Amino acid sequence: MSSDRKREVVDLLKSIETGDSKPLASVNPDKYIQHNLAVADGVAGLRALFAALPTGSAKVNTVRVFQDGDYVFTHTDYNFFGLKIGFDIFRFEDGKIVEHWDNLQETAAKPGPSGHTMIDGPTTATDLDKTEVNKALMQSYMDDLLAGRRNKFPGYFEGNNYIQHNPWVADNLTGLSAGLQTLAQEGKAVKYDRVHMVLGEGNFILVVAEGGFGDRPTAYYDMYRIQNGKIAEHWDALETIPPRADWKNSNGKF
Repeated sequence: MSSDRKREVVDLLKSIETGDSKPLASVNPDKYIQHNLAVADGVAGLRALFAALPTGSAKVNTVRVFQDGDYVFTHTDYNFFGLKIGFDIFRFEDGKIVEHWDNLQETAAKPGPSGHTMIDGPTTATDLDKTEVNKALMQSYMDDLLAGRRNKFPGYFEGNNYIQHNPWVADNLTGLSAGLQTLAQEGKAVKYDRVHMVLGEGNFILVVAEGGFGDRPTAYYDMYRIQNGKIAEHWDALETIPPRADWKNSNGKF
C-alpha cells in the first residue's frame, strides 16, 4: 500500500470489527464532520456507533482503497448491522481525518445477471499519470447524462463492451439499457439530479451524486474503471436519503 493515509483508513475501518481503539488516533478529536446521517457528529458519535455493535458481530473487508490528494476512498464488504457493500470517503487535514462520507447498500443475495458480485473484479489502480484525464472524462459523462445528451453515451464505451457489478443489470451497453428499462417498469427509475464529487486514482474514478430511485431521494456512489480512455467496468451503491427528522447530525448527506 503506497500511502500511510490509506493504511490509516483501512485500519480505522477494520477497528469496527476488532474493537481496537488505537486507529481512532487518526481522527482529529476537535474536528470530525460526519455525513452518515445515522451517526451522531464528532468522535463521540463514532464511539457510540462502535459501542452499539454486539461484540464480535461486525466483519470488515476493505477490497479497494484509493487516494486523491487529501481524500481516501474505499470499497468495502461489510457485515455491519447486516450484510452491506459500502463506499467510504475520508478527508484529511493537517495529517488527521476531519470528515467522512459513505454510502451503504444491502449485499445482493446472489451475483448479478452476468455472474459478477457487487465487489469482485480488479482492485489495483494503474495509469496513475491519467488520473485527471480520467476524472475529466467522468465529469463530462455526468454532464451529458444530466443534460440528457444520450446520443453522446456510446462514445464513452468501447463498442458494446462493459462489465457491470450492479446486482440488477447485465453486462454490456445492451444489458445496461435493458436493465434500466426493467427497473423503470418496476417503479424504480434511476434519475441523477446533481454531482457532488468526482474522485480518482489512476484508472479508478468515484462519482458521488444525488437523485431519485423511483420515488425515493437517493445517494448514488458509482465507481468506474477506465481502460484506454473508455468506461470498461462499473460498481455502485445506492442509499435512500432519510427525511431530515431522522438525521442524527445536521451536516447533510453530501
